[in-house]
Amino acid sequence: MTGPPRDVDVLIVGAGPAGLAAAARLAAPGVARVEVLDREQQAGGVPRHCHHGGFGTWTHPLTGPAYARLLLGAAVRAGAVVRTGVTALDWAGPLALNTLGPHGLETIRAAAVVLATGARERPRAARLVSGTRPDGVYTTGELQQAVHLYRQRIGTRVVVVGAEDVSYAAADTVRAAGAELVAMVTELDRSQTTTARAQYARLRHRVPLLTDTTVTELLGHGRLSGVRVRHRDGRTVQLACDTVVFTGDFVPDHELARRGGLDLAPDTRGPAVDGTLHTSRPGVFAAGGVLHPGERAATATREGSQVATAVRELLEGPRSFHGKRPDLPQ
Repeated sequence: MTGPPRDVDVLIVGAGPAGLAAAARLAAPGVARVEVLDREQQAGGVPRHCHHGGFGTWTHPLTGPAYARLLLGAAVRAGAVVRTGVTALDWAGPLALNTLGPHGLETIRAAAVVLATGARERPRAARLVSGTRPDGVYTTGELQQAVHLYRQRIGTRVVVVGAEDVSYAAADTVRAAGAELVAMVTELDRSQTTTARAQYARLRHRVPLLTDTTVTELLGHGRLSGVRVRHRDGRTVQLACDTVVFTGDFVPDHELARRGGLDLAPDTRGPAVDGTLHTSRPGVFAAGGVLHPGERAATATREGSQVATAVRELLEGPRSFHGKRPDLPQ
């Protein structure tokens, strides 16, 4: 059973960089009721389990967890309410959501909703890799959470599938866990990171990079024992390993947008937005990885600030609402 609906001014779904940046900008000017929901137990999104550097600015470089704490602190100090462990289940109206959290079911109504649900890496099953279903199969996010958040042991010999920036971050996590990196495998003809990063990994860490190569099968029962790969010329080779990490190939976490009947962009399958990040539903906006899967945290943060400006203009009386502040739905 649910109680009576609760009203806020702005409801933000997702406490990653985009959602927290939007909350900090919206709460600061005096929008009294800004609430951020996240189904994870900790706010901060992906950066909270990225212990490598590369976040912040050149003059103020940060690790991922430090960057997440910075964004969360700014949102809370501005007056936003950040609630974790709360899942937005479905729409209860044009600008209302049914949620499930520690205190049960609840309906929250708002004058504006921001979808900042981010993106996720496509798992093994969605990549149509055949074989058994052994333990030892991760995405980058699962690997980083296991190693950095939960201090879990992974295997001793690891194959990383992909050669993007995120793939090299996964390789760093493998080394931090004390495991051996057997190879990085990409079906492309070269790595997709910067030349400097690729050369540093090859020369300093002796990372074997197999290009024009596809993982076709996972081997082993109970625990992974190896992967079968196929080179472009048709040759197949078995790599002995007890862990494989599928990296990159991001897809938007667009379930709420889809269930709400919002128009989706044909190229990304995230919500379609205009220049102000307004979706096809009046009063509903989107920002961050749900629009551009795999984008950098700094880009998502900037989009969060951008969407805050558009939301504030709507609440103050944009032309699309004939100069009137939209009333909360009844």
